[in-house]
Amino acid sequence: MKYRTIGTGPDNRREVSVLALGAMLFGSRTDEETSFAVLDRYVEAGGNFIDTSDNYAFWEDGGQGGQSEHLLGRWRRSRGIGDEIVIATKLGARPLTPGTGYVDNPEGLSAKVIRESAERSRERLGVAKLDLLYAHIEDHRVPLRETVEGFAELVAEGTVGLLGVSNHAVWRVERARAIAAAAGLPGYEVLQYAHSHLRPRTDVPGDLFPDGSLGHAGPDLLGYLRAEPGLTLVAYSPLLKGAYVHPDRLPSDYDHPGTPARLTALREVARETGATVNQVVLAWQIGGELPVVPLVGMSSVAQLEENLAAVDLELTPQQRARLDGAH
Repeated sequence: MKYRTIGTGPDNRREVSVLALGAMLFGSRTDEETSFAVLDRYVEAGGNFIDTSDNYAFWEDGGQGGQSEHLLGRWRRSRGIGDEIVIATKLGARPLTPGTGYVDNPEGLSAKVIRESAERSRERLGVAKLDLLYAHIEDHRVPLRETVEGFAELVAEGTVGLLGVSNHAVWRVERARAIAAAAGLPGYEVLQYAHSHLRPRTDVPGDLFPDGSLGHAGPDLLGYLRAEPGLTLVAYSPLLKGAYVHPDRLPSDYDHPGTPARLTALREVARETGATVNQVVLAWQIGGELPVVPLVGMSSVAQLEENLAAVDLELTPQQRARLDGAH
């Protein structure tokens, strides 16, 4: 396994594996026995960076989520896991009542919610300190200063380590970080956005993003990452939920003229290296110029083994140039 540092402060920065394990469906669609087997093998291989959220997976049973955190807590206790494993979780997108969702009824990012939700997550996970806590989605109802100060209070109390942000407009991320810096408070240091080799259209409006998607790592965010060396991008859905293997699963926002050229480049490099297309995508992210940690959800040990092999796949500069330049 290879590792990279997330965070900059000496008290809370962590060394994490370059491949993060997504636990979104653990404890719901992926049963406990399978989830434990994947977690055990991941740790055995040197993995130490696990991602979840307080709202995973509310859509499976129409509830409010928490299944994933509960399962990770049971796994930690049964295996005697301590703080050597970094568990990241998120808050802000938990439905306030069963049968609703984060579009119509999210808990939001008020100081009260931040404190109460973080406490629930610590209890479910069975930890004294949340290693990394993300603001999951934007909350336009609450002043950014309240959100920034709410997170900072938990860091000061020692119940949260690093702070992260996901699915926010880049200008709001920068504004929140500027508010924190001006007040001498900790700010967001880890950014979690969808990112893969294929590039989506970001102008397609949706329920959560009426002006077009804010959930993808587009040029604004990648440029921001390049300009701020203390930031790290955790890339969710790097394998597009199996779409590289099953092209019929490719979301509609990837249906544009640039997709075939990038798919062709991926397949060519896969043939040259003897690797799978999925492995090439992950290796391209792991070994690239920008600090990117791919976050991959897996429902079997076999999927995990394929993804672990990508850590040691070295692409040549020429292969990288072809992957980067395809459009």
